[in-house]
Amino acid sequence: MPSNDADPFLTLASPPPLGDDAIHVWIHDTCELRPRAVREAARAVLERLLRAYAGGELPPAMANGAHGKPFVPGMPWLQFNLSHAGSHVAVAIARDQPLGIDIEPLDRRIAVDGVAARFFGAAEAAALARIEAQRRQPAFLRLWTHKEAVLKALGDGLGFGLERIEFALSDEGRVLGLDRLAAEAGSPREWQLRPLEPVPGVVGCLAWRGPPRIVQRLRFAP
Repeated sequence: MPSNDADPFLTLASPPPLGDDAIHVWIHDTCELRPRAVREAARAVLERLLRAYAGGELPPAMANGAHGKPFVPGMPWLQFNLSHAGSHVAVAIARDQPLGIDIEPLDRRIAVDGVAARFFGAAEAAALARIEAQRRQPAFLRLWTHKEAVLKALGDGLGFGLERIEFALSDEGRVLGLDRLAAEAGSPREWQLRPLEPVPGVVGCLAWRGPPRIVQRLRFAP
């Protein structure tokens, strides 16, 4: 069932073929409000998708990498990442391409100046401080999802250091691109970043280190 013109996500009941040059980004509303219920629903959504991409067979049990990133030992070609915000779940899936996805609700309350000063690069903290007050929190959350997506693609988690991945920001708070990156994470030119706004009130980012790919945005059919 195709989506309407205002919705960039295509609504489908099952995954389309996953090409070598594609990344599938799925969004799903769990209709749950309790965090534990959302986490359980997110796990169920991920398992359903992995089963579908495995051809209907139940894939081997997931394991966690050294820094907690899940993977399927028996299907090394199947790369995926998961995030949830409020009642919504986002899953990114690709062939042979590590990737990271992060989404956040815009109404999440954050002590922006304190967190940025403690955990972000000096230039990022200064750029956020210059943004007018009503735009500062949305700008922070967009920046946060970009940082998280890169960290998750690396597979190192927050232990890598948020300040070691630095982005340039516009005066309005738009993320302009990777500005500086720790040497072991490669050159900023090697990274692909795709901002996401899957539903009103939720922002996010998809990131991977590698050549450009076609990003297909998908939503579960009711």
